[in-house]
Amino acid sequence: MPSLFFSYSHADEALRDQLERVITTWHDRRIGAGEELDPAIASHVERDDIILLLVSPDFLASDYCYDREMMRAMERHDAGEAIVIPAILRACHWHGAPFGKLLATPPDGRPVTQWPDRDQAFLEVVKAIQGAAARLSVGAPSAPWTPAREATASSSPPAPEAGPRSSNLRLAKSFTQRDKDVFLNETFEYIARFFQNSLDELGARNPGVEGAYRAIDANRFTATIYRNGDAVSRCTVFQSGETFGKGIGYSTSDNGATNSFNEHLRVEVDDQSMYLQSMGMAFHRGRDREEKLSQEGAAELLWSLLIEPLQRQGR
Repeated sequence: MPSLFFSYSHADEALRDQLERVITTWHDRRIGAGEELDPAIASHVERDDIILLLVSPDFLASDYCYDREMMRAMERHDAGEAIVIPAILRACHWHGAPFGKLLATPPDGRPVTQWPDRDQAFLEVVKAIQGAAARLSVGAPSAPWTPAREATASSSPPAPEAGPRSSNLRLAKSFTQRDKDVFLNETFEYIARFFQNSLDELGARNPGVEGAYRAIDANRFTATIYRNGDAVSRCTVFQSGETFGKGIGYSTSDNGATNSFNEHLRVEVDDQSMYLQSMGMAFHRGRDREEKLSQEGAAELLWSLLIEPLQRQGR
């Protein structure tokens, strides 16, 4: 079976952990006690068949990840000795990097953190890895392991292999109420910026269409879409209190009231992360009620409710 190495910044360790749930691999957290860090990593960069670059601003800023792991990985890729796959975790300017010429995953290079359903994004990464493994299995070149090749990347002697052990070492994470409150506040602020920018761009792209955004307070804003001066769609988005369960409510009125909603998102957790989950209108419109929504996914869901009446007019 082809071997796989993760090259990543430790700032992205939580995202790497989520990906590792669906794939067994090697990365520097599997260096055994007493092993030297540089030689152990170099040995895998030198010999593994598939090298997955977990790309983010921190990855690009890391001298070790960029100058040592990535540059050597690209040399092997260009020589036909390995397959390098860029997996874009977070938004960054990666197209100008040496690996910018490669087909990135998820599709279109859309960062994992910007997918409405993060599980689907990681599934796309896994599919890319499976595709590379399939190519290797039918004869694509894979680098043979020789001490001489390792010496080109490191002057240290080859590191001994770590003994066999399980990759199933992950423990469940716990989240306090404060963690959930902070996540909810940050999500609401993200959605507010998302709506404001989307309304501005909607008007800029479509003559006769205007958007109006109004921040009422730190926990509420309204949005209205006009076509040729007539209101087509209105909403109030607000943070809800304990009455409805803490979360983010959406009302199809722009009066700023928070005593009812047509859609509601609540904070949920699994053993590794926090996410948003719909409990109302979207479920009846063909969406999966169990879908785990990122901040962008939550914003896209609510925006779709606002823009849908305008889009129906064009059908």
